[in-house]
Amino acid sequence: MKRKPASAGDPPGPLRIVPSAHASPVGSPNIIFVLTDDLSLNLLQFMPHVLEMERNGAAFANYFVTDSLCCPSRSSIFTGEFPHNTGVFRNTEPDGGYGGFNAHGNEPNTFAVALQRNGYRTAMLGKYLNGYRPSLNGPAKGWNEWDVVGDGYGGFRYSLNHNGKVFVHGKRPSDYLTDVLSRNAIKFIKKSQDTPFFMEIATFAPHAPYIPAPRDAHAFPRLLAPRTPAFNAAPDTSAAGWLSKFPPLSDSDMNSINQKFRKRARSVLAIDKMIADLEAAVAAAGQEKNTYFVFSSDNGIHMGEHRLMPGKTTAFDTDIHVPLVVTGPGVAPAQVIEEIVENTDLCATFAEIAGASVPATVDGRSLVPLLRGEQVPEWRTLALIEHHGPLSELGDDSDPDVPDKRSGNPPSYEAIRSRDSVYVEYDDGTREYHDYASDPYELRNSFSTLSPKAKASLHADVDALRICRGAQACWHAARPAKIGNESRVSHSERQPLRHPTRPSV
Repeated sequence: MKRKPASAGDPPGPLRIVPSAHASPVGSPNIIFVLTDDLSLNLLQFMPHVLEMERNGAAFANYFVTDSLCCPSRSSIFTGEFPHNTGVFRNTEPDGGYGGFNAHGNEPNTFAVALQRNGYRTAMLGKYLNGYRPSLNGPAKGWNEWDVVGDGYGGFRYSLNHNGKVFVHGKRPSDYLTDVLSRNAIKFIKKSQDTPFFMEIATFAPHAPYIPAPRDAHAFPRLLAPRTPAFNAAPDTSAAGWLSKFPPLSDSDMNSINQKFRKRARSVLAIDKMIADLEAAVAAAGQEKNTYFVFSSDNGIHMGEHRLMPGKTTAFDTDIHVPLVVTGPGVAPAQVIEEIVENTDLCATFAEIAGASVPATVDGRSLVPLLRGEQVPEWRTLALIEHHGPLSELGDDSDPDVPDKRSGNPPSYEAIRSRDSVYVEYDDGTREYHDYASDPYELRNSFSTLSPKAKASLHADVDALRICRGAQACWHAARPAKIGNESRVSHSERQPLRHPTRPSV
């Protein structure tokens, strides 16, 4: 890879990187990607270092996941493809999980393979894909360093595959998984000072059972879960059938939700400390001006909204709208980027940052022009979310995300999310539409009030996106439109709803 000299027409920021058949030279940007598990926007307020990342870089106000479920979402991140192209719709085989991901031929098409080919040292730490078993499965293609755990949800008593050798961790405070990942990541940074590197650190926190580090076990003793207008709200008469059957939350339900939210807030403290420690390690290596930090989550969860007990898999914003925060060379501080982006965009973004060839199979588009403040004449106006359900049909206890009876378990659906609305088509024929101008908390299904022309247009958009394949076709199906300068503002100008309804502490 070589660097192209800047010209008078180049945008401000680092020198433009163009692909080459040669290995990456010293000085190419490093990338550290912190991917959390089930972290919702309302937990960012407990993460001061992530909030500092927002002040120092770019926060995407409209970042959505292709499926609010772990394995499909992570598959989209690795490959840049929608679930209908990865073939991964669930956490377990045959149409999901580690086995399903590999059976559908996805492993050679990840960003890790592309970056490794371009001379990057790559490291995968923590959670890979549901169903990965450290004692039976080895490192995946594209990774130089492999520190991957199978079932690490409890934070302790887990097995870790370190480059093909299995280590068993116990219940000592030093075995707490997020801290172990942090220490291993710092070791990798120290070993990679002479080589550009990419590192993904995928925590199991704050996924259920929401285990915090022992040092944080008593934080926020009086914290309550957020009470937005959607909390314990009765479904309207036009609500989808799967949603209409839930009773009001009892006092016991609310106490349980409060306890779980409190534990979730505690468990992200270790993640936030890890980010600070990684930033310090990068600075000690003299790479702080040459390293991108990317923070995100595979999906969010609902906790009491719409009378639902904690869970996910819905097309509500609680589940599909998650944080994406980026700092690094050429990223102006305090940006809030309003364009519609998806986790399918991360693969192409990482490849462009590294000067690597973008896998030909990607459905997404690089976010680098947005990060660098370049003038982008048009951008997509729709995000696709697709889900196969209900999950209870699997009857598989190995899936940690099979919903409780009262957590919500919708049938299969496709949805499109724009800046101002969401439209859902369920397999049972139900249609759902929420206009955020009049219904910001998604309490009233107003599909029946739409004109026949509007209904037909929405259906056509879903039809085009649900079968699209490849970056060009999916871009066209996402209805790109001209954008103006209002799409990118500083925090001082406008602060969007990134941290909804601060709960009581």
